[in-house]
Amino acid sequence: MKIITYNVNGLRAAITKGFPEWLQETQPDVLCLQETKLQEDQFPGEVFEALGYKSYLFCAEKKGYSGVAILTRQEPDHVEYGMGIEKYDREGRFIRADFGDISVVSVYHPSGTSGDERQAFKMEWLEDFQRYVVELQKERPNLILCGDYNICHEPIDIHDPVRNAKNSGFLPEEREWMTRFLSAGYTDTYRHLHPDVVGYTWWSYRFNARKNNKGWRIDYCMVSEPLRSLISEATILHDVHHSDHCPATLTINK
Repeated sequence: MKIITYNVNGLRAAITKGFPEWLQETQPDVLCLQETKLQEDQFPGEVFEALGYKSYLFCAEKKGYSGVAILTRQEPDHVEYGMGIEKYDREGRFIRADFGDISVVSVYHPSGTSGDERQAFKMEWLEDFQRYVVELQKERPNLILCGDYNICHEPIDIHDPVRNAKNSGFLPEEREWMTRFLSAGYTDTYRHLHPDVVGYTWWSYRFNARKNNKGWRIDYCMVSEPLRSLISEATILHDVHHSDHCPATLTINK
């Protein structure tokens, strides 16, 4: 089972940059998207249907903002839209698809870069998100939590850890949350297989950051403990250029 997570930073824009052709070539079983930035009536479902994918979207109330989706070759047994927490669900940040005993989530964690109010919102979200998935795991033990977490965990995950130590996305309290989250029984699949490899998934559009590889690793495929032994591959597709992010992949033997 091959899963890809990808913050497309606007799906309609990505489509004009060759996204459907890339998908046809790559052919994951499940594709988790974040920052789709569209409403359901703006979604070009026929493009993906022609490639053999069923599409499930959870959009933000605000137009042109946030939004997550799951594209899949196999029809899910069940799709859950949101977490049942209104202040998060109206921002379109969480969607889950169940395939047999495995659940795949596409999640878009808030950014705190716009100021103190959103940073506080992000920290509340992180605690609520962890409580939610820990509770969910009692019912659905085999969780794959893919998405943009907007956090670099360790210095290896960011190009300049010293200068970025006071920036949202690498704050001590965010990193501490990530440590607690992983300690609660979740595995960062890329770091699990590549403990010493520098690999980034996001670069600023400014200062030629991508060309100079001054990036951040903020996109993750996390799995719950029962799936840890089934991880066979986890990669970062650095050369894919439809967004300021790039895709991260996970293959599990299931």
